[in-house]
Amino acid sequence: MEHPENSEEYKGLQVNSGVSQQSIINPYLSRSRFRRREMSANDMVEGIVKGDITILSQAVTLIESVNPDHQAKAQEVINKCLPYSGNSVRVGISGVPGAGKSTSIDEFGMHVLREKGGKLAVLAIDPSSERTKGSILGDKTRMEKLAQHPDSFIRPSPSAGSLGGVARKTRETIILCEAAGFDKIFVETVGVGQSETACHSMVDFFLLIQVAGTGDELQGIKRGIMEIADGIVINKCDGDNVDRCQMAASNFRNALHFFPMPDSGWSPKVLCYSGFYGTGVKEIWDMIYQYIDFVKHNGYFDYRRNEQSKYWMYESINEHLRNSFYHNHIIEQLLPKTEQSVLRGEKTSFTAAGELLDRYFNDIRGFRTRKEGV
Repeated sequence: MEHPENSEEYKGLQVNSGVSQQSIINPYLSRSRFRRREMSANDMVEGIVKGDITILSQAVTLIESVNPDHQAKAQEVINKCLPYSGNSVRVGISGVPGAGKSTSIDEFGMHVLREKGGKLAVLAIDPSSERTKGSILGDKTRMEKLAQHPDSFIRPSPSAGSLGGVARKTRETIILCEAAGFDKIFVETVGVGQSETACHSMVDFFLLIQVAGTGDELQGIKRGIMEIADGIVINKCDGDNVDRCQMAASNFRNALHFFPMPDSGWSPKVLCYSGFYGTGVKEIWDMIYQYIDFVKHNGYFDYRRNEQSKYWMYESINEHLRNSFYHNHIIEQLLPKTEQSVLRGEKTSFTAAGELLDRYFNDIRGFRTRKEGV
């Protein structure tokens, strides 16, 4: 293709390069104007106590962070919020997947806000993927009524491999929510079955949601989650399913007679309801408040709160020791080699674990000796 502008007859002409394209970004714009000011721990506590939902959400995010600096700041916020906590009714809700936990929470929450007033916080735990470690965090979409209510706060959190599907920092989040004025708190688990001890150790009332037609009456007398439930409710009691739900409730009542009396002295009740139509919800709340009055009268309420605090102290110790072990510089170097030795069959798993623990404790003792010598 010929270019006539390069011909000799146009040699005397001057061709301008044209106007350069200007940047779409304003060069005089200061990015510091949009930089969020980092809040101090005192500012966070002040905002939480005033009921600022935005600051409360930021504090919960701080608690869930694995950054050591964030954890130190989060602990400072929690300690300063402790005097304002403890004035709520904590209800744990569990059940098999598909039992209707999120739909039921929506109905339970709207009922109690209409009848009792106050403020409600829902800490929904979403299961994390074992492959990608990610979570959808979509429980809020199934709580349409509560999501629009001005006196409710819904916070989905990833389970992150925690026992029973309860997020590792849920207990600390409860303290912040209570300091923000929430007098009713729901803790929804992922419903994994028989490992809900972590949830039971942070709530006042543990509610188990069941559905009819999932097994014979033998399933009802299996120990585990049935033993820690303070109340059992059969969901989806509507339409043609009413008779099956009533039969399932009878089977569960019979099964509860095989269990020893709980330490609280309260005999768990079995009720039927429909989360979709909202029928039978009032009776469930009457049961919960009847239980709270019962355990407060006989002193078990304060005893259980104290036992929960002790339980989480030991859990914190275990977690700290675990993190200290895996972040030790010697263990980080030896762990891959020891793992390969186990895979090649040169050492048993127990021998390898014992050697790693011995090296860890020797390093701790050596560090203490060096520190005392200095």
